[in-house]
Amino acid sequence: MKRPGPPTPEQGRLRRDLSVLRGALLTLHKTLLDSERVTYERTIGPIKSRNDFLQLLIRDPWFAWLHPLSQLIVALDKALDEKEPLTTAGADALVNQARGLLVVSEQGEGFSTHYFEALQRDPDVVLAHAEAKKYLRAYKSPPR
Repeated sequence: MKRPGPPTPEQGRLRRDLSVLRGALLTLHKTLLDSERVTYERTIGPIKSRNDFLQLLIRDPWFAWLHPLSQLIVALDKALDEKEPLTTAGADALVNQARGLLVVSEQGEGFSTHYFEALQRDPDVVLAHAEAKKYLRAYKSPPR
């Protein structure tokens, strides 16, 4: 079985770009979790423990809209942990998935509407959103 060789400079750049994007999305995710927790506790009542919060994140429909962002971060983690080198197509697909997810919509349902509401109520979400979008705008797909 042939082992992959050392990463090329292009693969190294893809890895760095995806790592930076992952960090920005992780910060956005944490900010959204904190914001949504505050809103939940104002509306429903206090969350007693971290374990209770984790269970709510996993099972409660209130937090279900955050699952696509969680899944995207997991996909980035998997891509960065693969033994096989990153490909341009793989990196582009993840970046495009992030670009598609971070679309804000005042109408409708699902992630984009809840995301719009979070942006309206919490300046920390606005700052984390701006940082993630900055990385998405800066990403340039390498020539193939």
